[in-house]
Amino acid sequence: MSGDVLYELHQGIGRITFNRPQARNAFTFRMYEQLGEICQQAENDSSVKVLLLTGAGEKAFAAGTDISEFKVFSTAEDALNYESRIERLVSALESSRVPTIAAISGACTGGGLTIAACCDLRIGAANARFGVPIARTLGNCLSMSNYVRLVALLGPSRVKDIIFTARLIDAEEACKIGLLGEVLPDYASLQSRANELARTVASQAPLTLRVTKEALLRIKEKMIPEEDRDLLLKCYMSRDFREGMDAFLNKRPPKWTGT
Repeated sequence: MSGDVLYELHQGIGRITFNRPQARNAFTFRMYEQLGEICQQAENDSSVKVLLLTGAGEKAFAAGTDISEFKVFSTAEDALNYESRIERLVSALESSRVPTIAAISGACTGGGLTIAACCDLRIGAANARFGVPIARTLGNCLSMSNYVRLVALLGPSRVKDIIFTARLIDAEEACKIGLLGEVLPDYASLQSRANELARTVASQAPLTLRVTKEALLRIKEKMIPEEDRDLLLKCYMSRDFREGMDAFLNKRPPKWTGT
């Protein structure tokens, strides 16, 4: 397995590390696939009691999808297949029988926030920052499933706030609104507390945890409309999406036209 996503199992705790610190752990398409493969491996391994997800280094958990990956998009199917693939992989994480913990330091944005939102528990360092800044970067949108995940976690008003303003939420605010369960002073104390929390969760009755996860997933699934193809294509096939991508890669402000 590539070094961009690391996995190790010790005493029932499976540790997943996003390992592209030079790119703030931004995900390539292959990294999403690797995450799905690890989740499947853990699902089939009865010795895994909990999964602990974190980013390499203190600067980022994961700064979304690497925007250079979008340069290959040319058709509607490219956009739809991307969202479908990502949904399949994050759903595997969300629906895993194994409890999941995200230990977050630094940037947790875009797809990184999606991954964190799929986890059962989230704790963060004081330097953690959260957001979905697509309204000032690419001009794209989330899938319906990801809107539902964020609404279930934060409520519709806060989801509108963070997307409409494209602002980043600091760790203190994240804790107040329920995005984080706990804030630790620095990266070292975050990792120490994450290991402690993982051991605690791993010691609990597995069927109780599994049934609780499944019950909450069934509730969430009732909230997801069947179709969002038209919404995805409205953004991904727009001139604004191309403009946003070109502006980001060339480090200039985008010029939005709404077309």
